Amino acid sequence: MGFRSEEMCLAQLFLQSGSAYDCISELGEMGLVEFRDLNPSVSSFQRRFVSEIKRCEEMERILGKRSLLNILLEVELSEVAKNKEKLQRNLLELTEYTHMLRITHTFMHSRSRVSCHSPALMFISGLIQRVKVEAFERMLWRVCKGYTILSYAEVDESLADLDTVYGIRVLSLSLSPAHGILLYDFHSYHCHLYPHPETDEERADVMDSLRTRIHDLQNVLHRTEDYLKQVLHKASESAHSWVLQVKKMKAIYHILNLCSFDVTNKCLIAEVWCPVSDLANLRKGDATVPSFVNRIPSSDTPPTLLRSNKFTSGFQSIVEAYGVGDYREASPAPYTIITFPFLFAVMFGDLGHGSVMTLFALWMVLTEKDHKRRRPGNQVWTTFFDGRYIILMMGLFSIYTGLIYNDCFSKSLNIFGSAWSVKAMFTKQEWTNETLQTNALLTLDPNVSGVFSGPYPLGIDPIWNMAVNRLTFLNSYKMKMSVIIGVIHMSFGVVLSVFNHLHFRQKFKIYLLFLPELLFLLCLFGYLVFMIFYKWLAFSVRDSQLAPSILIHFINMFLMQESATTPLYPGQIGLQVFLVVVALLSVPVLLFGRPLYLYWLHHGGKSLGVHRVFRRVSEEDLSPSVVHDEEEGLSDSGGPREFDFGDVFLHQAIHTIEYCLGCVSNTASYLRLWALSLAHAQLSEVLWAMVMRLGLRMSSRLGVLFLVPVFSVFALLTISILLVMEGLSAFLHALRLHWVEFQNKFYSGTGVKFAPFDFSLLPSVFEQDGLL
Repeated sequence: MGFRSEEMCLAQLFLQSGSAYDCISELGEMGLVEFRDLNPSVSSFQRRFVSEIKRCEEMERILGKRSLLNILLEVELSEVAKNKEKLQRNLLELTEYTHMLRITHTFMHSRSRVSCHSPALMFISGLIQRVKVEAFERMLWRVCKGYTILSYAEVDESLADLDTVYGIRVLSLSLSPAHGILLYDFHSYHCHLYPHPETDEERADVMDSLRTRIHDLQNVLHRTEDYLKQVLHKASESAHSWVLQVKKMKAIYHILNLCSFDVTNKCLIAEVWCPVSDLANLRKGDATVPSFVNRIPSSDTPPTLLRSNKFTSGFQSIVEAYGVGDYREASPAPYTIITFPFLFAVMFGDLGHGSVMTLFALWMVLTEKDHKRRRPGNQVWTTFFDGRYIILMMGLFSIYTGLIYNDCFSKSLNIFGSAWSVKAMFTKQEWTNETLQTNALLTLDPNVSGVFSGPYPLGIDPIWNMAVNRLTFLNSYKMKMSVIIGVIHMSFGVVLSVFNHLHFRQKFKIYLLFLPELLFLLCLFGYLVFMIFYKWLAFSVRDSQLAPSILIHFINMFLMQESATTPLYPGQIGLQVFLVVVALLSVPVLLFGRPLYLYWLHHGGKSLGVHRVFRRVSEEDLSPSVVHDEEEGLSDSGGPREFDFGDVFLHQAIHTIEYCLGCVSNTASYLRLWALSLAHAQLSEVLWAMVMRLGLRMSSRLGVLFLVPVFSVFALLTISILLVMEGLSAFLHALRLHWVEFQNKFYSGTGVKFAPFDFSLLPSVFEQDGLL
């Protein structure tokens, strides 16, 4: 990860028509170039590869909306599906025949008695739907004129076929000429007719044969279903790769539509933005990569490329949340790795909570390969997982600030032993037994020898956790700390702007922008930080009562009047007046300096430095040098271009007002570090007092059992409120401070991000860019 965006160049690729698809595919695997549209005036529906994109969209629609089973049945398993359907129908017929023989066995005796009187009559049996029984019986009566005997009973098993859910036995007594008419009527009512054996021996043989055939069919169907399951399982494993392959094909054809053909239509010409450091890799690719790469001059502003890895990608996303920097501009991302977690930890300082957050992030980091393989669809979880290294750094910094605050789940840790001693108060006869009996609150006097032996080795002394004025002490400490951190943070952002001015060889901005901004900030708020440190160092415990209020002195500084209180140091009034005058003089320089200089330069004045940056191509290219103008007021040819003084002055006035007012408001805005830290500590203390203390105070044997649900509630509230809600709140406030007070000082956020043609970014990035 670099401190400045990569140097880019515009290259021209010549692709043969036959191998263009393979070349673009390999470029997508490499992810080195961003293609330019060489057909901006051609409609999307009139480009050469529109039909191929439509076919890809149709296949994508099929894979996305239709079930995998239907696709396999229609394409690959149609014959197997047809055979399975035939087997199921045969099994259904045999099952119906079995039920019919079992139920009609009792009607055979009735047939033998009727046959003795009318030997010409015959017995017909079958199955029919229950809802059609009444209509079928009416039809038989009318056709046979009453010469029928109809008996029916329901099948006790539900059959799979939709046409024969319920069965009926039909006993028909008719002459042979009516037999053909009845068969036609049976089929019109979807009756399934089956032959019935004449004797019991034949019936038994048929039943045995039916059982054997049914068993064989069931085995065949079971094996067919196993085969289908195996095929579907293999297909489901390949479904994701099928979808990605279709998306890749569609993306390749989209890139081919951006290219233009030569006059012979045998060669495709593409223009790409490529990092200069990767140009050699592009030329030394495999055989399928085009070997002819020509670097061409261009006056267009290249896209911004800031390289990142899995550790820095999250911090780079934080920087780009407010915009992409200009080409070759300094990147705040390397500094964000430290500053952003630190600002978060100042508001979230707790050793216990930071440890829980660190363990959670460490678990995600150690098992990141498994999580990537699972591809979870939960967007909330994906967001947390993508920011696992940010959470890890925030947790580690929270552990550090928790040690500084000496705060662990709202309790202090006595690691090195307190530097305050109660024994010295009795030894020096400051306290007696009567003092203990008559005073509910006692005050340790650090002026007494032996009471205070020195500062705590790391962080705040644990004795403050028992003090009544603990909140007053911490408020003063954290409020001053927030102001110090804020001024240092803003000053660091202003100082980083020098690197941009020096890189672009804009020396006038150092004198007319950087120095006035830095003087205005340090003469006012830098002096406030100086007074804080001076008060800490100049006033000891013995004369602490004489220490004046810094806020009163700071207000009197703007009023340019002498304070009624004791001055901090000799000559304070003179120095403060000088600093205020310097800060006020910086404002007109900041307001008029740049517009007047550009106006003077536009009318032929002498410049303060070199304002043109010459970027030459590699020596093996025969193209001329590339001249890139970085200075306002100059044209690409070196001469003056049209200059609007009013427009430049208006923009500079907006910048001046925003900066001067922002220094005041942003310094006050850093007090949120104090407010959020206080809120987090107080919520943690309230949660401990109202939940855990109830379980710890029970002295009976049931107290251990009662402690289990109490600890569960405490853990649940700690995670949901203090870690998740408070953590998100501190994250958002740190994000705001990081942009407005630091990143905005030198980072424009108005550039265009380098968007390489990269298959590893499928499918999210291409969908967001509208390519798919």
